[in-house]
Amino acid sequence: MHVCRRHRSVPLDGRLGQDDAVQTLRSAASDPDSLSHAWLITGPPGSGRSTLAYAFAASLVAAGPDDEATMRQVLVGTHPDVTVLRTEKVIISIAEARALVERSYFAPSAGRYRVIVIEDADRMVERTSNVLLKALEEPPERTVWVLCAPSEADLLPTIRSRVRTLRLREPEVSDVAELIARRTGIDDETAERAARHAQRHIGMAQRLATDAAARDRRDEMLRAVLGVRGVGDAVEVAGRIVQAATDDAKALTAERDDAERTALLRAVGVAEGKAVPPAVRAQVSALEEDQKRRATRSLRDGIDRVLTDLQSLFRDVVMLQFGRDDDLINRELRDGLEAVAESWSTPRTLVVLDDLAHTRESLERNVAPTLALESLLVTVASGRKL
Repeated sequence: MHVCRRHRSVPLDGRLGQDDAVQTLRSAASDPDSLSHAWLITGPPGSGRSTLAYAFAASLVAAGPDDEATMRQVLVGTHPDVTVLRTEKVIISIAEARALVERSYFAPSAGRYRVIVIEDADRMVERTSNVLLKALEEPPERTVWVLCAPSEADLLPTIRSRVRTLRLREPEVSDVAELIARRTGIDDETAERAARHAQRHIGMAQRLATDAAARDRRDEMLRAVLGVRGVGDAVEVAGRIVQAATDDAKALTAERDDAERTALLRAVGVAEGKAVPPAVRAQVSALEEDQKRRATRSLRDGIDRVLTDLQSLFRDVVMLQFGRDDDLINRELRDGLEAVAESWSTPRTLVVLDDLAHTRESLERNVAPTLALESLLVTVASGRKL
């Protein structure tokens, strides 16, 4: 990330195609009289909501457009006047919301404003949202709230009525590819393929561009689904998908879990390898519960990403069935896509796409992932919902 010397709203990197939104926030940051004290930034996954929120926070806290040191401090997450809540659990807890509200009433210690950023604000249930209402409606004069969510509909009407909404648009594949190539130094072809496969999600595109194993897993999974022919295949492939997502989630969380446990025990004076004394067990148990919730969220996100990839697969099939081959997401699988498009009717493909949406809803209701995927893949094999 770089600091823009001419504007407070650093950095431009990562906010592709959001010129109108950037200009709105620049104007707000430079005019205290018109600054709203509660904002909601919405946009599809990968559109740069969080990046823009941090840039806005930097512009609000910094003393001026040349205050690069303060801007950098905000962007790396070390400025005392910017509090960020990002959760890797299924929901944001009431305790976390209350802590934010309490902090919002502190006067800024060094910057022009105190800024509270809530990523994934859509993970607040109604009771948690109610904790924020008064703070959003009547924040202290020098406190600004910035919430991020996929859409306004993901928040309660009472929250929406207390914020100024800024809607972002989805970036183009070419823009994401250019950004990823610039960030990672990867070749243009790999960057374009990653941006296309990620469906313009910047974070996922960067992972696919830089992680060959992730690219291979995605390719293997899509080819396996294209090869499902019966119930036996459906059960076998569903198990492989869930196992891969589980292994991926563990890989992402295991090292962090160990580091957190070690840091906690060190903080309370327990030497490595020693038994945990009774007085500390409650703290360790609380940490372990948080880690379990984070692992659950990570697994859900992994399965959801698989469903997104499968939607792109059968979307491509529909495109081919309607004679469109100029905008395929998975063009590397063209032979398999064409074989399915020729052997299936269009209504059958639409049944599968409809069942994909139903599967996503089932997982949100805590249906076992393996059972949900088995049901989906039986639909793929038969063309009929169970």
